[in-house]
Amino acid sequence: MKTIGLIGGMSWESTAVYYRRINEEIRRMRGGLASAEIAMRSLDFTTVVALQKADRWEDAGNLLGHAAASLNRAGAACVLICTNTMHLVSKPVADMAGVPLICIIEETAKALKADGRKRPLLLATRYTMEHGFYAERMAKLGIEIVTPDAEDRQIIHDVIFDELCQGKILDTSREKYLGIIEKMKSRGIDSVILGCTEISMLVDPDKLGIAGYDSTIIHADAAVRFALANDLEIAA
Repeated sequence: MKTIGLIGGMSWESTAVYYRRINEEIRRMRGGLASAEIAMRSLDFTTVVALQKADRWEDAGNLLGHAAASLNRAGAACVLICTNTMHLVSKPVADMAGVPLICIIEETAKALKADGRKRPLLLATRYTMEHGFYAERMAKLGIEIVTPDAEDRQIIHDVIFDELCQGKILDTSREKYLGIIEKMKSRGIDSVILGCTEISMLVDPDKLGIAGYDSTIIHADAAVRFALANDLEIAA
């Protein structure tokens, strides 16, 4: 089993989901008392958020890049950035990591393409929805990203930072999200991406009335496949 490196803490609420999912899948696939070999660097989210708000993305990339390099030194064979937003700086992080970086955008795109989805609605932080990096990378893979209007983008963003990242799960916010999804169906979307690693804490991707894709689970499962690649090759 290869060691999985996690850059977490952004927020730790979703990092806990990664840890649980990865270990559940390792146990499911290996059985018994099996658990994952994981090295984690959990960052202080207040520092990361301050860099985001100040538009200091180069500094953010260096911060995460050093975290990735430390995971390499700790024995990690791959690195995951446990958040969608910070994939805005995935290139410098990958350059500094020294081991493969498993990209949440690419893995989510693979899942969409496998199901023939071409026009998903993206629910995420404002940075992810508005900075263009996510839509551009998806477009290169043949997928056209659709985002809500500005007012709804702000609602989605505020719920993430003011509630989900602080462990608050409110029924009123769930209804807001479901209402936004329902409204966007008239724009010809064929699926929904839960493009923030905390959103699945609020809404179930299987209960949206349209195909839902939880980027957190997709990303975590990709890490498991990487870690167990030798096992899977032998089984095949």
